[in-house]
Amino acid sequence: MQNFRGVDHAGIGVGNMDEALLFWRDKLGFTELYFDYTGPVPGLEEICKKKDVKARIVMLGNRHTTRLGPGKVKLVQRLDGNGAPEYPAGIGYGEVGLAEVCLHTLHTEKIFRHLVDDLKIKSLMEPLSASVGEHGIDLDIAYVADPWMGKVELIDWKGLWTSRPAAPRIEGVNHVAFGVHDMKVTTDFYKQLGFIDQIFESKEFFDPMAPWYQVGRPLPGHHMTLWLSGEGAGIEPVRLTPLWEDCRGEWGHVGPMDFGIGVQNIKKAVATLKSLGIETHSDIQVLDVGNTEFKYVYFKDPDDQYVSLVESNY
Repeated sequence: MQNFRGVDHAGIGVGNMDEALLFWRDKLGFTELYFDYTGPVPGLEEICKKKDVKARIVMLGNRHTTRLGPGKVKLVQRLDGNGAPEYPAGIGYGEVGLAEVCLHTLHTEKIFRHLVDDLKIKSLMEPLSASVGEHGIDLDIAYVADPWMGKVELIDWKGLWTSRPAAPRIEGVNHVAFGVHDMKVTTDFYKQLGFIDQIFESKEFFDPMAPWYQVGRPLPGHHMTLWLSGEGAGIEPVRLTPLWEDCRGEWGHVGPMDFGIGVQNIKKAVATLKSLGIETHSDIQVLDVGNTEFKYVYFKDPDDQYVSLVESNY
């Protein structure tokens, strides 16, 4: 599956692009601008149940990107209709839909303290250390919120890569997490697209997430797995027991809402999808984004997540 290159970017809906750029570019360090496009976004007619979807899309990368933080962020501000749809009601972590975007960090606690104490970003979870999986892989994690309460995880995979000495820094997107109906169906599906390296599997409820769930709701069981590809960022499917709400929301809703899988050749990748019996929502779309072309097509995964293929040559 050399054509598939892992998660190229996490798509994040925003209510105001200036506020989003202040957060992602100025505070989190995603200063590499790949393109800034405003106009029609074709190929979403099936997904959005309407024609003439319009948005401003800004693709940003982090200059400190590494193997464990290779992904970009795609900021999307809907400009049609009533603007950006709201964050899905009732979302905690693991409901069907995008749960979070995770950034790889060096010295997570120092990064967290700077973001929360100095830059006044809202904390969602204080830093903690853990070991996961059968190999006891060490990590440090914390969570902050974007301006619309979307979840942003900070993680230092100390057990996967002992980094060279460096100052505290954010390196880019490590993975996206999303809730699913059936863990085996989802993992088998994404293995076909190159996500074959399982980093960990956990079937225990992660207690620090308890405050995220609605008052009066029984805390669900958590089944989490993390999968990496040979390139790009990873995926973290999550299965709650019992299932709760469908929190996919509308395409472009504020907070994490879609992701794109990078491919070397989008025509060949679509042919591969078809050979696997995977349907696309449209033909391949090509946007003139100024300095290059942005090629993409959304396809149907087992849970109808908002996921696309992108020819990542920008």
